[in-house]
Amino acid sequence: MRLRYWEWIYALSFCCFQFQLIAFAQITDPAEVSALMAIKSNLVDPLKHLKNWNKGDPCVSNWTGVLCFDAVRTDGYLHVRELQLLNMNLSGTLAPELGQFSQLKILDFMWNDLRGSIPKEIGNIASLKLILLNGNKLSGSLPAELGYLSNLNRLQIDQNNISGTIPESFSNLNSVRHIHLNNNSLSGQIPPQLSNLSTLLHMLLDNNNLTGYLPPEFSNLPELRILQLDNNNFSGAEIPTSYGSLLALVKLSLRNCSLEGAVPDLSRIANLSYFDLSNNQLNGSIPDSYSDLPSLQKLSLENNNLTGSVAAKIWQNKSFSAKAQLVLLQGNPICSTSNIRNKDQICGPETGVDDIAQKSTNSTVICPIHACPIDNNFEYVPASPLPCFCASPLRIGYRLKSPSFSYFAPYEYQFEMYLTRSLNLALYQLSIESFVWEKGPRLGMYLKLFPLERNLHSSTFNTTEIIRIRDIFTSWTFPGSDLFGPYELLNFTLLGPYSFVNRETQGKSISKGILIAIVLPAIAVAATISALLTLFIARRQARNRHTLSRKHFSSKLYIKIDGVKSFSFREMELATDHFDSSTQVGQGGYGNVYRGILADETIVAIKRAKEGSLQGQKEFLTEIEMLSRLHHRNLVSLVGYCDEEGEQMLVYEFVPNGSLQDWLSAKSKGTLNFGGRLQVALGSAKGILYLHSEVHPPIFHRDIKASNILLDSKLTAKVSDFGLSRLAPVMDDEGTEPVNVSTIVKGTPGYLDPEYLLTRKFTDKSDVYSLGVVFLEILTGMRPISHGKNIVREVNLAHESGTMFAVIDSRMGSYPSECVERFVALALRCCQDKPEQRPSMLDVVRELENILRMMPETGLDLSVSESSYFGESTPSSSLAFVSRDPVSSSNMLGSDLVSGSIPTTTPR
Repeated sequence: MRLRYWEWIYALSFCCFQFQLIAFAQITDPAEVSALMAIKSNLVDPLKHLKNWNKGDPCVSNWTGVLCFDAVRTDGYLHVRELQLLNMNLSGTLAPELGQFSQLKILDFMWNDLRGSIPKEIGNIASLKLILLNGNKLSGSLPAELGYLSNLNRLQIDQNNISGTIPESFSNLNSVRHIHLNNNSLSGQIPPQLSNLSTLLHMLLDNNNLTGYLPPEFSNLPELRILQLDNNNFSGAEIPTSYGSLLALVKLSLRNCSLEGAVPDLSRIANLSYFDLSNNQLNGSIPDSYSDLPSLQKLSLENNNLTGSVAAKIWQNKSFSAKAQLVLLQGNPICSTSNIRNKDQICGPETGVDDIAQKSTNSTVICPIHACPIDNNFEYVPASPLPCFCASPLRIGYRLKSPSFSYFAPYEYQFEMYLTRSLNLALYQLSIESFVWEKGPRLGMYLKLFPLERNLHSSTFNTTEIIRIRDIFTSWTFPGSDLFGPYELLNFTLLGPYSFVNRETQGKSISKGILIAIVLPAIAVAATISALLTLFIARRQARNRHTLSRKHFSSKLYIKIDGVKSFSFREMELATDHFDSSTQVGQGGYGNVYRGILADETIVAIKRAKEGSLQGQKEFLTEIEMLSRLHHRNLVSLVGYCDEEGEQMLVYEFVPNGSLQDWLSAKSKGTLNFGGRLQVALGSAKGILYLHSEVHPPIFHRDIKASNILLDSKLTAKVSDFGLSRLAPVMDDEGTEPVNVSTIVKGTPGYLDPEYLLTRKFTDKSDVYSLGVVFLEILTGMRPISHGKNIVREVNLAHESGTMFAVIDSRMGSYPSECVERFVALALRCCQDKPEQRPSMLDVVRELENILRMMPETGLDLSVSESSYFGESTPSSSLAFVSRDPVSSSNMLGSDLVSGSIPTTTPR
C-alpha cells in the first residue's frame, strides 16, 4: 500500500528516535540497562517515568521517582547513581538485578506496597550509602550479604513484615550511623557483635519479637545517642549496669520488654533526656542520683515493682513546663507510701496535656479580601514581616521517628530554628500547620514552606529551589540533632502553581563528550523532524476542525451495563456543537466538562478526558462498572460513556443549579437560608453514607468539598466528581484491613484529614473530616483556607471564646440558635484531628435529622414555585441551562462536574 507523505515523515522520525536509543545505550552500562528493564517488569505498576531514562538526562523524575546518572566513568559508561522511587503506589517485588548497579549510592523504595524478600544481590553494591525500604510489606529474612556494605550510612527497613534474626554480619557495617529495623517481626538474640559499630548513632529495634538478653557490650558504642528496644520480650533479663557508660546517650527506651532486676544508675550520662522503663518487672528503689541528671525531662517507670522512696529534688529546679509530668510511677508499690511529695502528680495517670501548635492570632493587620488568589493554593504567609504577603507553600509530611521528649510545646520554636537553618530558609518561611503524637511515640507533622518575599501580590518557589529543598530531605543531609532524633519524609506535595514542575528541566553537570558527540545530534534531528510533523498536523487540523488527532486509536471497549448507554463520538460532537467553548461549563484535572443536548433533548454533562488522563481499556471499564452501581438521589448519576476515536468520555445527568460553593460565595446573587443549608448538609451526608455502607465493596470519595456538591432544580444536594474515589480495602482472611489505601496524597488543601496527611492512611473518617469542613463553610460562608487562616482553627477559637455567632454567615438570615449550636458542635466533632474522635457517617446523618426535627416548619418550606431557600425570592423552575459570562464562569473550575450557575434570570 502506498504511504502518504506525512506517513513517510513519521517513519523517518521514528527511525531517528531509534538511533537515539541505540546511541544512548552505547554509553550506558549494558548490565544496568537490563537491570532497569528487570525492575520495570517486576513491578505491577510499571515505572512509566523511566521511559525517559534513555534521553541522556542526568536525572529523570516525576517528582516522586528520581533516576540519576553519574558522570562518565573510566570504563566509558554512564552509571545509575540514585534510584529514588518513594511514595509511588508501586507493588510487586524487588528484582535481584538491582545488584547490577555498580555505582548506586541511594536505593529508595519507601512508602510503597512492595512484597517478597529483599534480594541478597543488593549486598554486591559496595557504593551504597542509603538503603531506604521502610513502609512496605517486605517479608522473609534480612540477607546476611547486606552486612558487607562498608560505605552504608543508613539502613531503614522498618515498618515491613521482615522475620528471622538480625545477621551477625551487620557488625561489619563500618560506616553505618542509623539502623532502623523497628516494626517488623524479627526474633532471636540481638547480636552482641553489633557493639563493633563505632559510628552508630541510632539503633531502633522496637516492636519486634526479639528475645534473649540485652548485650552489655553495647556500652562500647561511643557515639550511640538513641537505643530504642520497646515491645520485645527479653523475659527475665536485666538492664546491664554497663549502660551507665553510654556517655553520649540521649534516649533509652525499654518499655514493655519483660525486664527484671534493678533500675540501673545512669547518673554519669549528662545528656540523658528521655528514660522509659515502664511496663516491666523491675524491683528495688529509684536511684537518688537521677536528681543530678541536668537534661532529664522524662522518667517513666510505671507498672513495675518499685519500692522505697523518691528523692524530692528530682523535680526541683527544673525549668520545664509544669503541665508535663517529669516522673511517672503509677502502678508501683512505692505509690502506696503516704509521705511521697507530690504523690498525686507522680503516682497518678499521665496528664493529657494540650500539646498543640501555638500560633499567634493577635495581628491587627487587615488584608484585602481578594488580593490573594486562594483558588490556586496561594495564601497569606502567617509570620511574614511584610504585611499581607501572599505566596504558595510547599506542603510536606514529616515525622520525628524517635524524639527525646514527650511534650512538644517547649521545643516548638527550637525545632523551627533547627529546620529552617538546615534548609537555609528564613524562620517566617516555615509554618507547622499541625502535628500529632503517634505510637512509638513518634511525632508526625504537616509543614508548609513559603517562598521568600518578592512582591506584595504573590510569590512562588522556582524549580531550582524546589529541587534543592527536596534533595535535602531525600538525601538525609540535615545536621544531626540529639533532641529531635531521626526523621522521615512522608510526602512532598506539589499543588497549585507547582503541579507541573518537572525535574527533567533541571540538569546536573555531567561529562558531555559522548553525549554531545552521539546523543545530542540524534535528539536534534528527531526534534526537527518532529517539529515539522507537528506543524503539518496542526495545519491539517485547521482545515478540518472536526477531525481529532487521536483518530488512529480504535475502540476496544464493548460492554453492556443496564441503565448505562454507549454513545458514539459523533453523538458527543453533535450534543456539544463540536465541543464548542460556549458549551464548556467546568474543568478539572481529568479534563473539560461540557453541557450537551442529546438527540432525545436530554440535557447532560459530558466529562471529556484530556490526553494525559486517558486510562487503559481495563481501567476505564472498571470505572464505568463502579459508577454504574451507584444509584442514590444524593449522587450525580452516570448516564453513559463514549470510547471511540481515542476518546474517553463519561456522560452524567446535568445538575442545573451549580455547586454549593457558588451559593456560599459572597459574589452570588442568591443565597440559602439556614433550613436550606441543613437540607443540603443532610443530603450530602446521605450520599456519602451510601458510598460507605450500601455499596459493596464500599467506596471512599477522597475529594469532598463544596464545589463537588451540586444542587438540582429543587436544590437537592448531589455529590459529584468521583475522580479520586477508590474502593475501600477488602479485609483479609483474618479480618485485618490493609495498612493504607494509597500512599500518594490526593485531595484538596483545606479539606484534607490531618491524620491522612501524616500517615497516608485514608479511611471513612477521612471523608467525615472533609464533610465537616463543608459544614463549617455552610455555617460561616468562609473558605477552608483564606488569607492564611484555616477555617477549622478559626471556628474552634470562636467556639471556645464564646463568640461563635460572630462568625456565622449573616446572609442566611434568622435561625434558631439551639439548632445552630448543635450544627456547630457536629461540624467540629467531624473535624477532630484524631479519626477515632470523629463520628461515623451514620451518626452524622442521624444528628442532622435530629437538628432538622428541631427546626420550626417555617424554616423548611420546600415549595417548588417559590423556594424559601433563597435570600431573595427567585423562581426555582431552573431546569434549563443558564449561560454565564466569563467572569462568573471562572468561579466554576473547582469541580469536574460543575454544570450551570445560580439562576438569576428567567431561563431561556
